[in-house]
Amino acid sequence: MRGAEAIVRFADDRVVKERIKKGYRIPELDEDIRKTRTRTEARLLSEARRCGVLTPRVFSVTGFSIEMEFVDGPTLKEVFSGRFDPELAREVGRSVAKLHTGGIIHGDLTTSNMILKDGRVYFIDFGLGFFSSRCEDAATDLSVLFESVKSAHFKYLNEMWKNIISGYLEAGGSGEVLRKLEEIRKRARYVR
Repeated sequence: MRGAEAIVRFADDRVVKERIKKGYRIPELDEDIRKTRTRTEARLLSEARRCGVLTPRVFSVTGFSIEMEFVDGPTLKEVFSGRFDPELAREVGRSVAKLHTGGIIHGDLTTSNMILKDGRVYFIDFGLGFFSSRCEDAATDLSVLFESVKSAHFKYLNEMWKNIISGYLEAGGSGEVLRKLEEIRKRARYVR
């Protein structure tokens, strides 16, 4: 499977994600960016697990590749397209709060990057993620999630978002981050 940043190959219980060359970049710069992003993504996956968020286990990191556990199950996008489950939505909120209190910004919080396995939610694809304790970064992460839910699950938007925020606060998510999220959403209204 080929994405914008990487090729993903599946083999038994493992996944290999390899960052691809970008022809428009200076070769030395491209190599440095790909190596740095690969190492950062592996660290984010491991740190997220330490924070109590389920992610694929990382087995090895070499150059531009991460070999990790294959998490088999439907994405939450698929699950929520068939039915709405308030407890799953709260679990998403709790997991995001754990990431943020651990100084982790996912960077691409969508229900396509969450997998349901054995009744538990796993977060995948930290390729756009980074470490930050800035309130604005956490609020932007939540804003991406809101827009994703709005786009993919509009039918359940209000109930789903209410449950995500409930789980976020329940797990220690910051009220300051939520206030900053409202600021971001107000700014976005004026841009359109």
